[in-house]
Amino acid sequence: MLHLSPHNHPSPQPPSDKVRKARKIQAWWRGTLVRRALLKAALSAWIIQCWWRKILAAQLEKRRLEALHWMTQETRACVTIQSWVRMLIIRQQYWQLRCAAHIIQVSWRWYNCHTRGFFEGSYELAGNQLSLQLDIFLGSQVCRISDCISLALKN
Repeated sequence: MLHLSPHNHPSPQPPSDKVRKARKIQAWWRGTLVRRALLKAALSAWIIQCWWRKILAAQLEKRRLEALHWMTQETRACVTIQSWVRMLIIRQQYWQLRCAAHIIQVSWRWYNCHTRGFFEGSYELAGNQLSLQLDIFLGSQVCRISDCISLALKN
């Protein structure tokens, strides 16, 4: 490469046409080298930026999936707790209704027994004879039934 500069000449003469053309070629070449270096630096920076954006996007996606996973677990836990609480409330209501129905049934049976009547009886078995005596109480009325039934016994 020809390196000519005005400081190499002892006398201040205007540069020759050959020197001017050489300087022009050197300037063009230096500009090309600088543009090439800048292009390579810009391309390298762009590659690094793309890589970094990809890393950031992957990290963001990972955080989003973790948040989604935790939210799903929390929702599932809430639904489970809610279902258990609802079950306990329904079970408690069921047992209250069952207890109320039992009280109503017992009261109704007692009332029915005392208003409709009840019966008492006794029996005696002697040989092949069955003696029955039944007393049926209907309010203030009493009905007595006595009977003797002969039984056919097989030998």
